[in-house]
Amino acid sequence: VQIVGSVLREPTREAAREPPPEPGNGFRRLSARLRALHPDDSSSARTEIHLLFDQLISENYSEGDGVAPEVGGAPHVHACRLVPLNQNHLVSKVSQLIHHLLNRLQVIVDEQNLDFLLAYTISAIQQCSPWTHMAILQALAALVYCNGSKCQKYLPDLVGKTGLLIKLSDPAQSDPEVRRAAVHCMANLCLSVPGHPYLDEPYQSICFQTFLTTLQSPKLSDMDDITFCMLLQNALKGIQSLLNSGKMKLTQTEELGALLAVLKKAMFHGLPGLNIEIPTVLYPTPLPQYDGPPPSRPQPSESCASRPPVNKKKKAKVKPKKTQEGEEEDEEANGEIEAAPTTGRVHLHKGNTQCRSSPGVQSLPLDGSGAAGKDRVSSPCSSSSWKRVSSSESDYSDAEGGMQSKMRSYQAKVRQGALACFLSTIKSIEKKVLYGYWSAFVPDTPELGSPQSVSLMTLTLKDPSPKTRACALQVLSAILEGSKQFLCVAEDTSAHRRAFTPLSVMIASSIRELHRCLLLALVAESSSQTLTQIIKCLANLVSNAPYNRLKLSLLTKVWNQIKPYIRHKDVNVRVSSLTLLGAIVSTHAPLPEVQLLLQQPCSSGLSNSSSATPHPSLPDWWKKAPSGTSQEETTVNSPRGSSEPCWLIRLCISIVVLPKEDSCSGSEAGSAAGSTYEPSPMRLEALQVLAHLARGYFSMAQVYLMELGEVICKCMGEADPSIQLHGAKLLEELGTGLIQQYKPDSTIAPDQRVPVLLVVTFWTMMLNGPLPRALQNSEHPTLQASACDALSSILPEAFSILPNDRQILCITMLLGLNDNKNRLVKAATSRALGVYVLFPCLRQDVVFVADTANAVLRSLQDKSPNVRAKAAWSLGNLTDALIINMETPDPSFQEEFSGLLLLKMLRSAIEASKDKDKVKSNAVRALGNLLHFLQPSHIEKPRFTEIIEESIQALISTVLVEAAMKVRWNACYALGNVFKNPALPLGSASWTSRAYSALTSVVTTCKNFKVRIKSATALSIPGKREQYGSTEQYTQIWNALVTALQKSQDTTDFLEFKYCASLRTQICQALIHLLSLASASDLPCIKEALEQNGDMIQSYILQFLKSGAEGDDTGTPHSPQERDQMVKAALEHIGSVQALAGDTAKRAIMGYLEDILTVYLDSAGSQVALLGLTDR
Repeated sequence: VQIVGSVLREPTREAAREPPPEPGNGFRRLSARLRALHPDDSSSARTEIHLLFDQLISENYSEGDGVAPEVGGAPHVHACRLVPLNQNHLVSKVSQLIHHLLNRLQVIVDEQNLDFLLAYTISAIQQCSPWTHMAILQALAALVYCNGSKCQKYLPDLVGKTGLLIKLSDPAQSDPEVRRAAVHCMANLCLSVPGHPYLDEPYQSICFQTFLTTLQSPKLSDMDDITFCMLLQNALKGIQSLLNSGKMKLTQTEELGALLAVLKKAMFHGLPGLNIEIPTVLYPTPLPQYDGPPPSRPQPSESCASRPPVNKKKKAKVKPKKTQEGEEEDEEANGEIEAAPTTGRVHLHKGNTQCRSSPGVQSLPLDGSGAAGKDRVSSPCSSSSWKRVSSSESDYSDAEGGMQSKMRSYQAKVRQGALACFLSTIKSIEKKVLYGYWSAFVPDTPELGSPQSVSLMTLTLKDPSPKTRACALQVLSAILEGSKQFLCVAEDTSAHRRAFTPLSVMIASSIRELHRCLLLALVAESSSQTLTQIIKCLANLVSNAPYNRLKLSLLTKVWNQIKPYIRHKDVNVRVSSLTLLGAIVSTHAPLPEVQLLLQQPCSSGLSNSSSATPHPSLPDWWKKAPSGTSQEETTVNSPRGSSEPCWLIRLCISIVVLPKEDSCSGSEAGSAAGSTYEPSPMRLEALQVLAHLARGYFSMAQVYLMELGEVICKCMGEADPSIQLHGAKLLEELGTGLIQQYKPDSTIAPDQRVPVLLVVTFWTMMLNGPLPRALQNSEHPTLQASACDALSSILPEAFSILPNDRQILCITMLLGLNDNKNRLVKAATSRALGVYVLFPCLRQDVVFVADTANAVLRSLQDKSPNVRAKAAWSLGNLTDALIINMETPDPSFQEEFSGLLLLKMLRSAIEASKDKDKVKSNAVRALGNLLHFLQPSHIEKPRFTEIIEESIQALISTVLVEAAMKVRWNACYALGNVFKNPALPLGSASWTSRAYSALTSVVTTCKNFKVRIKSATALSIPGKREQYGSTEQYTQIWNALVTALQKSQDTTDFLEFKYCASLRTQICQALIHLLSLASASDLPCIKEALEQNGDMIQSYILQFLKSGAEGDDTGTPHSPQERDQMVKAALEHIGSVQALAGDTAKRAIMGYLEDILTVYLDSAGSQVALLGLTDR
């Protein structure tokens, strides 16, 4: 009767709802009925409440149908008030109602109601029968979801050491569903909400340990496979939430090792054909960690049970590639149907695909690595894809294989969850810690006869789910990102013939294996999204691998394999392919291997790989030259930089300027409706590749100079600001390349350089084109700043030949933009003015230099640290220009330059020397130059006396302060500059002793040897004895230099050892310089130092005479003749000193120097007699 009644009731209810009521009426009507009820323990009241709860749960309303947050909290709060805790069935129903309203309808509960509902559910778990716990925990999970910060007072009851959730999630819990639900509650509780307080540290640790224990525990016999998968997912989600909060730090090696071990185990959960043993803890080590052998008689487990029957076929037979159209995803459970294995991977390994492993090396097993079909998965490793798991059986049909398909889906979700958790782990630990576990997750070339260890590449090649493959690649990319410092030790250029495997060889082997496996994955993959991840991963690898230390051909294989994908149907694949090509041309540029690849004919390399891939080869559309200057004209007008055009430049130009073809119009993300060009991401990436080529392979780019100029003009004339911006960046790179060619130390032969007149034509085209408009585009300040940077890259030799009106245009625009309110523009303008002030045609223009000085001084007062840093750099350059002008024979510039402006510059530089390090380093450089530039006419004026004293005190303070190395180095350099001005009263002024004391302190105690070298250089600059001050002052300097020589090897930083020889050389030069100026009163202190440390000083001076400066540009004489001439000059000077009566110091010092010269000349094989020297 009850069954019939329930069946009959449903149509009646439906009939009553015709015509359908307005949205929300059903909920409001039922809520009103619920609120009208009062607590009543009678049987009829309980029946009425049962029926009302059933109707509220089963009512067919969707989210938003009148279920507003302000009324949403009341029904279930009132429902709880109606249900006493001794009514188990009603408690279960009200729990289902809470779960339904919060989880399905996204009803928001206010803090007061949340407090009541939490207290109710916690009491219900404590008092009700165990069979109700599942429903109550579901309600609790919905209540605490993203409400962790509001549950603080209930945390001891929930996740304290004896909390309810801790007890219910214990592996000994008899009901596996309750255990899973308890872990799910904890995971929801751990979700962090930005701007709200997070769980206190003790609760974080308790939750973390519970999740870790859950992941480490084996599946119990009474737990079904799907429940076990959901349990693992919830534990993984909990750990990920803890890590994403940013509050939890994995500092303990045991803790991190245990987490990585369970993540590695979960990464391969249920992977067909794989049964491995993972240690309970992974320890950091530079050596490979080998996975244990599989058990001799493995028990049927979830991984074995889920192995698809397709893997039982023989793998030796290679048949034509067939894949099931598949990877369908269920809307709720996201079920993934495994695709058949792709035999094409075996073909690739055996065929001419240019990614074979070295002879005798066993390859990774390639079976079960199914190809994807019509998958469309977004953000593969985001937690949202596996956050909510439905346990409803109705999501799957009962057809044959339905349960197996569902099982594989859940197992794939565990793998994806583990990878997402691993990604969060990578982001929460330091890279240097992560690389200790490199060998546990990154493949290495297996030894002959050894099995391949499982790694992230195993998933990439073998996992049947394209989403999991994409997740594994995302994790591998995160590991590779920023790994340059770790990978730079790799080396395999020479044959390895040692009894042990060095770390450098091991890492090189790992890099080779990564290349091999990623190229295998590339040609076997048919899922566009996973393909994009493979190419991005390759780009990350290429950006960080040290190809200059590895054997050739690695980049060639990548290059030839990626070329066909430039015309793939999916725009994301095309964009990532260009990104990879950009990474190849920017890594360790210029590489000879890449230079050869760029010179290949445009069709080279396509035939090799097109046969192994389903992608069409490149058509001829991109070989066409754009309208304008033809290739022949460009070659005639350009130098003979490259005999063969560069196909990659031609391709990128075509992508930027030519209309797109219909054949690749699919998936045009980022393409404006009705656009005739390639999608914007493609064009931007092509412009970036052109910029990389201009930076690293300018000899090839220069052939296309005028054509690239037309491309830049076209881009900067477009409406899209991002295209304009990348056009300006390309212009800056081309300008910088031209400047490099004309630098004094350039190795480019003059006939190989771009002629100056062609550079003038190029820049005239830019200045007559859209560049000035970009500079004035105040709506897009980033574009303005980039245009300023581009304008600062004009070749100085070309600027002086530009038409006068174009020169005035450049200067006027820069001076005008310097007062721009936007800090990006102001910083770029300040820097550009600092470049222009060193142009030979501008630096002697007193008016321009004065205008620039005033503009820079205004920028030095800006609130932005970046603007002040650029302005300080420009002030340093401007003062460099003053020093250069001093060295010209024409004194008119010094005479005309304003003394008041010099005062302003000195004051501003003193203030800037108290700023942050980036400002300070250039401020002290400017101070040194300004004090060097001061003329006697300035120094004589009283108003300059005080400012000079303050300036030198600022330099002394900066030398002594514990600042960055660059700051102190510049301060020592600046003091040396001060000593070069003969008009300053060095030696007699009160600041003399303080300056020398600061330099002697640094030369003996500074941890950085480059700063010591620069201080020793400064001490050797004064050219007269009186500039060193009193005898006491001279003695202090001499003794400090001797002490510095003694300590020249005392360092705890091994990076400083390479500067030891340079430091000793500079100190020796300073000591010899002091000897060549010594007076009679200085000789006793010199003699005393020689008696105490004579042998040590002699050995280092002999080294100085034999070898000279090593690796430091300190101005030390390099030729042997100059070095021994210095010692002879010092000997002659000591001989000419009128010694005091009875003083034996002169004879002792002369004898000492004679001995040094004798030993040096004897060791050099010279027979030159020291005639006349001993007679004196």
